[in-house]
Amino acid sequence: MQLVTEDNITELAQRRWATAKDPRTAELMTALVRHLHDFAREVRLTEAEWMTAVQWLTATGQISDEKREEFILASDVLGLSMLVVQMNHRFDPAATPATVLGPFHIDGSPELEFGGDMSDDVEGTPLYITGNVRSLDGTPVAGAVLDVWQADAEGAYEAQLDVDEARLRAKYRAREDGAYCVRTITPKGYSIPMDGPVGTLIEQTEISHFRPAHVHFLLTAEGFEPLITHLFEEGAEYLDSDVVFGTKQELVVRFEQREPGTAPDGTTCDVPWVEARYDFVLQPCAPR
Repeated sequence: MQLVTEDNITELAQRRWATAKDPRTAELMTALVRHLHDFAREVRLTEAEWMTAVQWLTATGQISDEKREEFILASDVLGLSMLVVQMNHRFDPAATPATVLGPFHIDGSPELEFGGDMSDDVEGTPLYITGNVRSLDGTPVAGAVLDVWQADAEGAYEAQLDVDEARLRAKYRAREDGAYCVRTITPKGYSIPMDGPVGTLIEQTEISHFRPAHVHFLLTAEGFEPLITHLFEEGAEYLDSDVVFGTKQELVVRFEQREPGTAPDGTTCDVPWVEARYDFVLQPCAPR
């Protein structure tokens, strides 16, 4: 029997986890053990600190549910989410860059027609987001699906509210020429949820807990890589200090003020409105 010591425990633990039946699981777990042990040694982790970390993880799981993903939020603020996105989506420089999904995406959004209003009766300044979906060579991507969601004027997502119907989220489909038109309301910069374990941790730092004004997009089309991204308002606060590291210059868009009149979908908007234009460029799937 080999006695466990501070010097050999890492090797012993790695050897055990290397027995995983799936080679990738063995690779992941042995590396995790090595890095966790190295971290504990580097900072001389105390038992009290270890227990605090365990309790924090427990609380993170307890506050999470089908609408709130506190672990994703934790990954976001640690920069891990964006790191994983960038490692796994090495698109052509001409393609629209990917960003984080975030913790508030909800599957099954209703489908709306070109220019359909996903804001419904939610208060705010009307915003039309228009443009085209195309491939790297400029070819229109007909039928591309744009799954869109955002926070309201108070910075709250549907997932944070007690509502029974879809709110500020919808799916649109690009026309044959690749054109799309989303109607919503102008977004607002907001704080990430600070009422949970992630917020408690952030409050112990000088980190800004705000995100710049943005709208989320998930684009899918046959033959192309899925694209998860945001569009950010030019000149918005917090562009340089996005708490989840999601801001990219290529995704910053000018919001143009418009007077009442004909909107991009051909209907009449009776109040002042805002237009943002952006062409999404999708990355073709790699040959298999």
